[in-house]
Amino acid sequence: MGLVIRLRRHGSRKKPLFRIVVADSRSPRDGRFVDQIGTYDPALDPPKVTLKKEQAEVWLKSGAQPSDTVRKLMQLASTAT
Repeated sequence: MGLVIRLRRHGSRKKPLFRIVVADSRSPRDGRFVDQIGTYDPALDPPKVTLKKEQAEVWLKSGAQPSDTVRKLMQLASTAT
């Protein structure tokens, strides 16, 4: 079982809101997840990223692989603080 850190889409049509979740790599995009570690709202200017850094570090140390988009969002969240 490989764990990935990826986005899970919420919100209505044309108004997306994403949650940053840790999920099994085999589960569908909006399917079952293990833990929610943040949110991403692209509708705001600038886009708002909230991330529970301690939980993200724990999951990364335990072997979870972030998707390319989440990796960029993590870098954005770390530079904003």
